[in-house]
Amino acid sequence: MDKFIVTPKEDKTVTMTIRIDRTLQEEYNDLAAKTNRSRNELISMALRYALDHMELKDEK
Repeated sequence: MDKFIVTPKEDKTVTMTIRIDRTLQEEYNDLAAKTNRSRNELISMALRYALDHMELKDEK
């Protein structure tokens, strides 16, 4: 019989606290309910998208 092997979990996440407008939270709650994804997952996806598509402009 093969052994059941458990390896250490690689923890790549951190917990952070942010303040957002209540209406924004409600929109994420609604989206989470419609998509069957967690609010945390949706916010993480949105943050990744924003960073990947951000353009910085020099102040001059």
